[in-house]
Amino acid sequence: MRRKTRQIHVGNVLIGGDAPVAVQSMTTMYTRDVDASVAQIIRLEEVGCELVRVAVPEKLDALALGEIKRRIHIPLIADIHYQPDLALIAIEQGVDAVRINPGNLLPDKETGQQFDSFRTIVEAAKRADVAMRIGVNSGSIDALERGAAMRKVSMKRLADGTLQRTDPAEERRREREALTERMVAKALEYCGWADSLGYTNYKVSLKSSNVLTAVEAYRKFSAASDVPLHLGITEAGTLVTGAVKSSIGFALLLADGIGDTIRVSLTAEPEEEIPVAYEILRSLDLRQRGVTFVSCPSCGRVEIDVMTIANEVERRLTKVQTPIQVAVMGCVVNGPGESQDADIGLSGGRGKGVIYKKGQYFKTVPEDQFLDAVLREVAAILPEHEARLVYNPDDEHGPVSAGRTRKGGIPTQTADAMAAASASPKTHTTHGIPLTIVTPESDEE
Repeated sequence: MRRKTRQIHVGNVLIGGDAPVAVQSMTTMYTRDVDASVAQIIRLEEVGCELVRVAVPEKLDALALGEIKRRIHIPLIADIHYQPDLALIAIEQGVDAVRINPGNLLPDKETGQQFDSFRTIVEAAKRADVAMRIGVNSGSIDALERGAAMRKVSMKRLADGTLQRTDPAEERRREREALTERMVAKALEYCGWADSLGYTNYKVSLKSSNVLTAVEAYRKFSAASDVPLHLGITEAGTLVTGAVKSSIGFALLLADGIGDTIRVSLTAEPEEEIPVAYEILRSLDLRQRGVTFVSCPSCGRVEIDVMTIANEVERRLTKVQTPIQVAVMGCVVNGPGESQDADIGLSGGRGKGVIYKKGQYFKTVPEDQFLDAVLREVAAILPEHEARLVYNPDDEHGPVSAGRTRKGGIPTQTADAMAAASASPKTHTTHGIPLTIVTPESDEE
């Protein structure tokens, strides 16, 4: 059950309330490079990004926002740190939202107060009907004295002479508890600033590179406020590390109904963040946009190059937004069942495979036609504009592997070594104790 939050809008995208969880990303280009920024945003749009954020560290970047906004199709968010003037320029340039951390805004030049800098931005945002993300990061909250130190087990002598052993895990838990309390308190304070100015078109984020810290902070805030939440695990890491950390953090929160928009942060091209985000949402049955892709992990039963074929099929389906399921399977054990459950499925075998369509046998094709056959049938069930992205009959798809069969896929030297090993005495030693290996022949005797 989704937590009921008040609804805001970022451009034409609704956030919170009963709106679906929105997916966003951030560009990696210098924002002042308008052509490069626009090209990257268009690529993000093609894979399903619904909101995009750009960094605005200097005035030249802020002045480029208007031209970028005119050339893209999704809401544009300006990421502002320190300088309130840049937020005002961004709003004048027509952005749909600004992301600020009130705690690191430079104080107002006349009053010396951060609140007055914040108020100047809020008043401009209200006039322009621009949204705001109030972002609080654990890194921007003063860390506890030992927060970054390595915790080691130590002993200390109590007054009664007994020794007490420290628990590093318990110390981390206490520090995390204190840090998240401070993060939430700051976020609520900033929300109070906005509410006191009659401004409600904002959302909040409480991000950390530590998954448990972020999860705990979001849970505490959601228990205290109905403000919509932007979920993020900041500085999550490279493709594998970042995807795992984001998946764990988001799943713990989204499964409890917490979260209204998400950004998967990866040290990778931003286009790679979007499929990960949608896969998380699909796995939790929160969004059904795009392809649910099923493939076997490969094993000794597989007699086709399933890894190459599966990766190539998935790569060619990244721009599909219609909710369909596609399966690429490599053997007769799980292949037919998984393929029949998919809209389009391939169950491969030795040199040939079966294509299933909507759960029914469709045809048998040789291995060198696997890719072409799968893409052709996927395109046949898609709307025309998406079908063109997946399959162009004029393209040369061709085979994607040279095969991997029992006969040809195992190198001769390896096969000879395996045969020699089978003929050798069936004993080996572990910790000095001979162990007899029972072969099928011995078992029959």
